Amino acid sequence: MLLKDSVIGVIGCGAMGLGIAQVASTFGHSVIILDNNASAIQKAQQNLKAGLDKLVAKQKINENKAKEILNNISFTQEINELTVCVLVIEAVVENLEVKKKIFSQLESITKETCILASNTSSLAITAIAASCRKPERVIGIHFFNPATLMPLVEVIPGIASDDSHVQICKELISGWKKVCVQVKDTPGFIVNRVARPFYSEALRIYDEGIADLADIDRAMKEIGGFKMGPFELMDMIGHDVNYVVTETVWSQFYFDPKFKPSLTQKRLMEAGFFGRKSGKGFYNYNNDFELPASKISKNEASKIFIRILCMLINEAADTLYLKIASREDIDLAMTKGVNYPKGLLKWADEIGIQQVVNQLNELRDYYEEDRYRVCPLLKKMLAANQTFW
Repeated sequence: MLLKDSVIGVIGCGAMGLGIAQVASTFGHSVIILDNNASAIQKAQQNLKAGLDKLVAKQKINENKAKEILNNISFTQEINELTVCVLVIEAVVENLEVKKKIFSQLESITKETCILASNTSSLAITAIAASCRKPERVIGIHFFNPATLMPLVEVIPGIASDDSHVQICKELISGWKKVCVQVKDTPGFIVNRVARPFYSEALRIYDEGIADLADIDRAMKEIGGFKMGPFELMDMIGHDVNYVVTETVWSQFYFDPKFKPSLTQKRLMEAGFFGRKSGKGFYNYNNDFELPASKISKNEASKIFIRILCMLINEAADTLYLKIASREDIDLAMTKGVNYPKGLLKWADEIGIQQVVNQLNELRDYYEEDRYRVCPLLKKMLAANQTFW
Protein backbone atom coordinates (compact mmCIF):
# COMPACT_ATOMS: atom_id res chain seq x y z
CA MET A 1 0.00 0.00 0.00
CA LEU A 2 1.32 3.48 -0.89
CA LEU A 3 1.31 5.52 2.29
CA LYS A 4 0.16 9.12 2.41
CA ASP A 5 3.63 10.46 3.17
CA SER A 6 5.45 8.38 0.53
CA VAL A 7 7.45 10.11 -2.20
CA ILE A 8 6.05 10.37 -5.74
CA GLY A 9 8.26 11.14 -8.74
CA VAL A 10 7.07 12.96 -11.84
CA ILE A 11 9.08 13.20 -15.05
CA GLY A 12 8.41 16.29 -17.11
CA CYS A 13 7.41 19.71 -15.78
CA GLY A 14 5.05 20.73 -18.57
CA ALA A 15 1.39 21.45 -17.89
CA MET A 16 0.51 17.78 -17.40
CA GLY A 17 3.48 16.83 -15.24
CA LEU A 18 3.06 19.91 -13.07
CA GLY A 19 -0.67 19.21 -12.71
CA ILE A 20 -0.08 15.61 -11.62
CA ALA A 21 2.52 16.80 -9.12
CA GLN A 22 0.11 19.35 -7.68
CA VAL A 23 -2.60 16.71 -7.27
CA ALA A 24 -0.25 14.36 -5.40
CA SER A 25 1.18 17.13 -3.22
CA THR A 26 -2.32 18.37 -2.35
CA PHE A 27 -2.96 14.99 -0.73
CA GLY A 28 0.17 15.04 1.39
CA HIS A 29 2.82 13.43 -0.81
CA SER A 30 6.32 14.74 -1.24
CA VAL A 31 6.83 15.08 -4.99
CA ILE A 32 10.07 15.26 -6.95
CA ILE A 33 9.72 16.62 -10.48
CA LEU A 34 12.52 15.70 -12.88
CA ASP A 35 13.21 17.72 -16.01
CA ASN A 36 16.53 18.16 -17.83
CA ASN A 37 15.66 21.68 -18.98
CA ALA A 38 16.59 24.37 -16.45
CA SER A 39 14.48 27.07 -18.11
CA ALA A 40 11.47 24.72 -18.17
CA ILE A 41 11.90 24.13 -14.44
CA GLN A 42 12.05 27.87 -13.78
CA LYS A 43 8.88 28.43 -15.81
CA ALA A 44 7.13 25.53 -14.03
CA GLN A 45 8.01 26.97 -10.62
CA GLN A 46 6.54 30.32 -11.64
CA ASN A 47 3.40 28.67 -13.05
CA LEU A 48 2.92 26.59 -9.90
CA LYS A 49 3.18 29.63 -7.63
CA ALA A 50 0.88 31.69 -9.87
CA GLY A 51 -1.69 28.88 -10.03
CA LEU A 52 -1.75 28.46 -6.26
CA ASP A 53 -2.06 32.23 -5.76
CA LYS A 54 -5.15 32.19 -8.01
CA LEU A 55 -6.68 29.38 -5.95
CA VAL A 56 -6.10 31.39 -2.78
CA ALA A 57 -7.59 34.52 -4.38
CA LYS A 58 -10.68 32.53 -5.39
CA GLN A 59 -10.84 31.07 -1.84
CA LYS A 60 -10.52 27.52 -3.19
CA ILE A 61 -7.69 26.92 -0.70
CA ASN A 62 -6.19 28.97 2.11
CA GLU A 63 -2.64 30.36 2.23
CA ASN A 64 -1.43 27.62 4.57
CA LYS A 65 -2.61 24.90 2.15
CA ALA A 66 -0.93 26.72 -0.74
CA LYS A 67 2.35 26.82 1.19
CA GLU A 68 2.01 23.14 2.07
CA ILE A 69 1.47 22.17 -1.59
CA LEU A 70 4.40 24.34 -2.67
CA ASN A 71 6.71 22.96 0.02
CA ASN A 72 5.80 19.37 -0.91
CA ILE A 73 7.16 19.81 -4.45
CA SER A 74 10.84 19.93 -5.38
CA PHE A 75 12.48 20.11 -8.80
CA THR A 76 15.62 18.40 -10.04
CA GLN A 77 17.67 17.70 -13.15
CA GLU A 78 19.26 14.62 -11.56
CA ILE A 79 17.47 11.32 -12.19
CA ASN A 80 19.25 9.67 -9.23
CA GLU A 81 17.16 11.79 -6.86
CA LEU A 82 14.19 9.57 -7.77
CA THR A 83 15.68 6.57 -5.95
CA VAL A 84 13.49 7.33 -2.89
CA CYS A 85 10.21 7.20 -4.84
CA VAL A 86 7.56 4.50 -4.46
CA LEU A 87 5.86 5.58 -7.69
CA VAL A 88 7.23 7.50 -10.69
CA ILE A 89 4.83 8.92 -13.29
CA GLU A 90 6.33 9.85 -16.66
CA ALA A 91 4.64 12.76 -18.47
CA VAL A 92 6.83 13.71 -21.42
CA VAL A 93 6.40 13.92 -25.19
CA GLU A 94 4.33 11.21 -26.95
CA ASN A 95 7.29 9.40 -28.48
CA LEU A 96 7.76 5.68 -27.84
CA GLU A 97 11.55 5.67 -28.14
CA VAL A 98 11.90 8.61 -25.75
CA LYS A 99 9.65 6.91 -23.20
CA LYS A 100 11.44 3.54 -23.51
CA LYS A 101 14.76 5.21 -22.84
CA ILE A 102 13.36 6.92 -19.73
CA PHE A 103 11.87 3.69 -18.35
CA SER A 104 15.09 1.78 -18.92
CA GLN A 105 16.93 4.44 -16.91
CA LEU A 106 14.28 4.47 -14.19
CA GLU A 107 14.45 0.73 -13.74
CA SER A 108 18.20 0.92 -13.16
CA ILE A 109 18.06 3.58 -10.43
CA THR A 110 14.81 2.94 -8.53
CA LYS A 111 14.03 0.24 -5.97
CA GLU A 112 12.47 -2.95 -7.35
CA THR A 113 9.31 -2.17 -5.37
CA CYS A 114 8.89 1.19 -7.09
CA ILE A 115 5.99 1.27 -9.58
CA LEU A 116 6.83 2.88 -12.93
CA ALA A 117 3.91 4.56 -14.68
CA SER A 118 3.37 6.36 -17.97
CA ASN A 119 0.84 9.13 -18.52
CA THR A 120 0.75 8.34 -22.25
CA SER A 121 -2.55 9.08 -23.98
CA SER A 122 -2.12 6.80 -26.98
CA LEU A 123 1.01 4.64 -26.85
CA ALA A 124 1.03 0.98 -25.79
CA ILE A 125 1.96 0.39 -22.15
CA THR A 126 3.22 -3.07 -23.12
CA ALA A 127 5.59 -1.53 -25.68
CA ILE A 128 6.93 0.95 -23.12
CA ALA A 129 7.34 -1.85 -20.56
CA ALA A 130 9.34 -3.91 -23.05
CA SER A 131 12.30 -1.61 -22.37
CA CYS A 132 12.49 -2.97 -18.80
CA ARG A 133 13.95 -6.22 -17.51
CA LYS A 134 10.94 -6.46 -15.19
CA PRO A 135 7.97 -5.21 -17.22
CA GLU A 136 5.61 -6.18 -14.41
CA ARG A 137 6.64 -2.93 -12.68
CA VAL A 138 5.17 -0.80 -15.49
CA ILE A 139 1.58 0.47 -15.70
CA GLY A 140 -0.35 3.22 -17.46
CA ILE A 141 -1.85 6.07 -15.41
CA HIS A 142 -3.48 8.52 -17.81
CA PHE A 143 -4.63 11.86 -16.42
CA PHE A 144 -6.60 14.40 -18.43
CA ASN A 145 -5.65 18.02 -18.89
CA PRO A 146 -5.82 20.01 -16.66
CA ALA A 147 -4.97 17.25 -14.20
CA THR A 148 -5.89 19.41 -11.21
CA LEU A 149 -9.48 19.82 -12.45
CA MET A 150 -10.39 16.84 -14.63
CA PRO A 151 -11.72 14.01 -12.44
CA LEU A 152 -10.96 11.02 -14.72
CA VAL A 153 -7.86 8.84 -14.62
CA GLU A 154 -7.50 5.79 -16.88
CA VAL A 155 -5.49 2.97 -15.28
CA ILE A 156 -4.01 0.69 -17.93
CA PRO A 157 -2.23 -2.59 -17.14
CA GLY A 158 0.19 -3.83 -19.77
CA ILE A 159 0.30 -7.53 -20.65
CA ALA A 160 2.94 -8.15 -17.99
CA SER A 161 1.78 -5.66 -15.32
CA ASP A 162 1.54 -7.01 -11.77
CA ASP A 163 -2.12 -7.12 -10.65
CA SER A 164 -1.19 -5.87 -7.20
CA HIS A 165 0.35 -2.75 -8.75
CA VAL A 166 -2.90 -2.09 -10.59
CA GLN A 167 -4.91 -2.26 -7.35
CA ILE A 168 -2.41 -0.12 -5.44
CA CYS A 169 -2.54 2.60 -8.10
CA LYS A 170 -6.34 2.54 -8.29
CA GLU A 171 -6.62 2.89 -4.50
CA LEU A 172 -4.02 5.64 -4.43
CA ILE A 173 -5.62 7.69 -7.20
CA SER A 174 -9.11 7.21 -5.78
CA GLY A 175 -7.67 8.66 -2.56
CA TRP A 176 -6.73 11.72 -4.61
CA LYS A 177 -10.48 12.17 -5.23
CA LYS A 178 -10.19 11.06 -8.86
CA VAL A 179 -12.54 8.76 -10.78
CA CYS A 180 -10.61 5.64 -11.84
CA VAL A 181 -11.50 3.45 -14.80
CA GLN A 182 -9.56 0.34 -15.76
CA VAL A 183 -8.77 -0.18 -19.45
CA LYS A 184 -7.25 -2.89 -21.60
CA ASP A 185 -3.96 -1.86 -23.24
CA THR A 186 -5.34 -0.91 -26.68
CA PRO A 187 -4.72 2.21 -28.81
CA GLY A 188 -6.35 5.32 -27.38
CA PHE A 189 -7.62 3.38 -24.31
CA ILE A 190 -11.25 4.48 -23.73
CA VAL A 191 -11.47 8.23 -24.20
CA ASN A 192 -9.01 8.83 -27.03
CA ARG A 193 -10.47 5.91 -28.94
CA VAL A 194 -14.20 6.50 -28.40
CA ALA A 195 -13.92 10.27 -28.92
CA ARG A 196 -12.28 10.05 -32.35
CA PRO A 197 -15.56 10.30 -34.32
CA PHE A 198 -16.42 13.55 -32.52
CA TYR A 199 -13.55 15.07 -34.48
CA SER A 200 -13.24 12.87 -37.57
CA GLU A 201 -16.92 12.78 -38.54
CA ALA A 202 -17.22 16.53 -37.98
CA LEU A 203 -14.21 17.00 -40.27
CA ARG A 204 -15.77 14.68 -42.86
CA ILE A 205 -19.00 16.73 -42.85
CA TYR A 206 -17.01 19.96 -43.17
CA ASP A 207 -14.69 18.63 -45.91
CA GLU A 208 -17.71 17.64 -48.00
CA GLY A 209 -19.23 21.11 -47.70
CA ILE A 210 -22.36 19.82 -45.96
CA ALA A 211 -21.99 22.52 -43.30
CA ASP A 212 -19.38 25.02 -42.18
CA LEU A 213 -17.42 25.05 -38.94
CA ALA A 214 -19.87 27.08 -36.90
CA ASP A 215 -22.87 25.10 -38.20
CA ILE A 216 -21.33 21.85 -36.95
CA ASP A 217 -20.11 23.30 -33.65
CA ARG A 218 -23.50 24.85 -32.90
CA ALA A 219 -25.31 21.63 -33.83
CA MET A 220 -23.33 19.64 -31.28
CA LYS A 221 -23.75 22.32 -28.60
CA GLU A 222 -27.34 23.43 -29.13
CA ILE A 223 -28.90 20.12 -30.21
CA GLY A 224 -26.57 17.71 -28.40
CA GLY A 225 -25.77 19.68 -25.27
CA PHE A 226 -21.98 19.39 -25.64
CA LYS A 227 -20.05 22.15 -23.88
CA MET A 228 -17.84 22.72 -26.92
CA GLY A 229 -18.19 21.89 -30.59
CA PRO A 230 -15.60 19.63 -32.25
CA PHE A 231 -13.75 22.45 -34.03
CA GLU A 232 -13.69 24.64 -30.92
CA LEU A 233 -12.39 21.67 -28.94
CA MET A 234 -9.71 20.73 -31.49
CA ASP A 235 -8.52 24.35 -31.45
CA MET A 236 -8.40 24.30 -27.65
CA ILE A 237 -6.51 20.98 -27.47
CA GLY A 238 -4.15 22.04 -30.25
CA HIS A 239 -3.78 20.40 -33.64
CA ASP A 240 -0.20 19.45 -32.84
CA VAL A 241 -1.68 17.23 -30.11
CA ASN A 242 -5.10 16.21 -31.45
CA TYR A 243 -3.92 15.32 -34.95
CA VAL A 244 -0.98 13.29 -33.64
CA VAL A 245 -3.28 11.26 -31.35
CA THR A 246 -5.63 10.59 -34.29
CA GLU A 247 -2.75 9.50 -36.51
CA THR A 248 -1.31 7.30 -33.74
CA VAL A 249 -4.63 5.55 -33.08
CA TRP A 250 -5.18 5.08 -36.84
CA SER A 251 -1.74 3.55 -37.43
CA GLN A 252 -1.90 1.34 -34.32
CA PHE A 253 -5.22 -0.07 -35.51
CA TYR A 254 -3.53 -1.12 -38.76
CA PHE A 255 -4.99 1.87 -40.65
CA ASP A 256 -8.61 1.03 -39.93
CA PRO A 257 -10.60 3.53 -42.08
CA LYS A 258 -12.88 4.54 -39.19
CA PHE A 259 -9.88 6.24 -37.53
CA LYS A 260 -8.52 7.84 -40.71
CA PRO A 261 -7.16 11.37 -40.07
CA SER A 262 -8.20 14.45 -42.04
CA LEU A 263 -5.88 16.24 -44.47
CA THR A 264 -7.61 19.49 -43.51
CA GLN A 265 -6.40 19.14 -39.93
CA LYS A 266 -2.97 17.96 -41.06
CA ARG A 267 -2.52 21.08 -43.18
CA LEU A 268 -3.36 23.29 -40.19
CA MET A 269 -0.75 21.48 -38.11
CA GLU A 270 1.86 21.76 -40.88
CA ALA A 271 1.18 25.50 -41.17
CA GLY A 272 1.69 25.97 -37.43
CA PHE A 273 -1.97 26.94 -36.99
CA PHE A 274 -2.33 24.90 -33.80
CA GLY A 275 -5.45 26.64 -32.48
CA ARG A 276 -5.77 28.90 -29.45
CA LYS A 277 -2.14 28.43 -28.44
CA SER A 278 -0.93 29.92 -31.74
CA GLY A 279 -3.74 32.42 -32.23
CA LYS A 280 -5.19 30.64 -35.25
CA GLY A 281 -6.62 27.23 -36.06
CA PHE A 282 -10.03 26.52 -37.53
CA TYR A 283 -10.96 29.90 -36.07
CA ASN A 284 -8.96 33.13 -35.68
CA TYR A 285 -8.23 34.03 -32.05
CA ASN A 286 -6.22 37.20 -32.60
CA ASN A 287 -9.30 39.24 -31.68
CA ASP A 288 -12.03 38.51 -29.14
CA PHE A 289 -13.43 35.21 -30.40
CA GLU A 290 -17.13 34.58 -30.66
CA LEU A 291 -18.59 31.54 -32.41
CA PRO A 292 -20.41 32.72 -35.58
CA ALA A 293 -24.14 32.18 -35.90
CA SER A 294 -25.33 29.03 -37.66
CA LYS A 295 -26.63 29.36 -41.22
CA ILE A 296 -28.55 26.09 -41.37
CA SER A 297 -31.99 25.02 -40.19
CA LYS A 298 -32.66 23.18 -36.93
CA ASN A 299 -33.58 20.09 -38.96
CA GLU A 300 -30.21 20.14 -40.75
CA ALA A 301 -28.42 20.70 -37.44
CA SER A 302 -30.25 17.71 -35.95
CA LYS A 303 -29.09 15.49 -38.82
CA ILE A 304 -25.47 16.53 -38.22
CA PHE A 305 -25.79 15.85 -34.49
CA ILE A 306 -27.35 12.41 -34.96
CA ARG A 307 -24.73 11.41 -37.53
CA ILE A 308 -21.84 12.25 -35.19
CA LEU A 309 -23.61 10.82 -32.13
CA CYS A 310 -24.29 7.48 -33.84
CA MET A 311 -20.63 7.21 -34.83
CA LEU A 312 -19.65 7.86 -31.21
CA ILE A 313 -22.13 5.28 -29.92
CA ASN A 314 -20.86 2.72 -32.42
CA GLU A 315 -17.30 3.21 -31.13
CA ALA A 316 -18.42 2.96 -27.50
CA ALA A 317 -20.29 -0.26 -28.33
CA ASP A 318 -17.20 -1.65 -30.07
CA THR A 319 -15.12 -0.82 -27.00
CA LEU A 320 -17.52 -2.86 -24.87
CA TYR A 321 -17.77 -5.65 -27.46
CA LEU A 322 -13.97 -6.09 -27.49
CA LYS A 323 -13.87 -6.10 -23.66
CA ILE A 324 -11.61 -3.06 -23.49
CA ALA A 325 -13.54 -1.77 -20.50
CA SER A 326 -16.79 -2.34 -18.65
CA ARG A 327 -20.10 -0.71 -19.56
CA GLU A 328 -19.91 1.42 -16.41
CA ASP A 329 -16.32 2.53 -17.05
CA ILE A 330 -16.98 3.43 -20.70
CA ASP A 331 -19.84 5.77 -19.82
CA LEU A 332 -17.95 7.17 -16.81
CA ALA A 333 -14.89 7.84 -18.95
CA MET A 334 -16.79 9.88 -21.51
CA THR A 335 -18.68 11.99 -18.97
CA LYS A 336 -15.75 12.52 -16.59
CA GLY A 337 -12.87 12.58 -19.09
CA VAL A 338 -14.29 14.77 -21.88
CA ASN A 339 -17.43 16.19 -20.23
CA TYR A 340 -19.95 14.56 -22.55
CA PRO A 341 -23.49 15.43 -21.45
CA LYS A 342 -24.43 11.73 -21.19
CA GLY A 343 -22.76 8.35 -21.25
CA LEU A 344 -22.84 7.10 -24.84
CA LEU A 345 -24.29 3.69 -24.00
CA LYS A 346 -27.07 5.29 -21.96
CA TRP A 347 -27.60 7.70 -24.87
CA ALA A 348 -27.94 4.71 -27.21
CA ASP A 349 -30.76 3.35 -25.06
CA GLU A 350 -32.41 6.76 -25.05
CA ILE A 351 -32.51 7.29 -28.82
CA GLY A 352 -32.90 3.58 -29.56
CA ILE A 353 -30.38 1.12 -30.97
CA GLN A 354 -32.58 0.80 -34.08
CA GLN A 355 -31.92 4.46 -34.94
CA VAL A 356 -28.17 4.02 -34.45
CA VAL A 357 -28.04 0.96 -36.72
CA ASN A 358 -30.25 2.61 -39.35
CA GLN A 359 -28.07 5.74 -39.45
CA LEU A 360 -24.85 3.74 -39.80
CA ASN A 361 -26.30 1.47 -42.50
CA GLU A 362 -27.51 4.53 -44.40
CA LEU A 363 -24.02 6.07 -44.29
CA ARG A 364 -22.37 2.80 -45.32
CA ASP A 365 -24.77 2.32 -48.25
CA TYR A 366 -24.13 5.86 -49.43
CA TYR A 367 -20.33 5.98 -49.05
CA GLU A 368 -19.61 2.26 -49.52
CA GLU A 369 -16.88 2.56 -46.89
CA ASP A 370 -15.97 0.19 -44.07
CA ARG A 371 -15.66 3.29 -41.90
CA TYR A 372 -19.41 3.03 -41.23
CA ARG A 373 -19.66 -0.68 -40.39
CA VAL A 374 -22.03 -1.49 -37.53
CA CYS A 375 -20.55 -2.98 -34.38
CA PRO A 376 -21.60 -6.67 -34.09
CA LEU A 377 -22.78 -6.04 -30.52
CA LEU A 378 -25.34 -3.49 -31.77
CA LYS A 379 -26.64 -6.00 -34.32
CA LYS A 380 -26.89 -8.70 -31.67
CA MET A 381 -28.66 -6.43 -29.19
CA LEU A 382 -31.09 -5.17 -31.81
CA ALA A 383 -32.03 -8.71 -32.81
CA ALA A 384 -32.62 -9.65 -29.17
CA ASN A 385 -34.38 -6.36 -28.35
CA GLN A 386 -31.82 -5.64 -25.62
CA THR A 387 -30.59 -2.39 -24.11
CA PHE A 388 -27.23 -1.49 -22.56
CA TRP A 389 -28.69 -0.51 -19.20
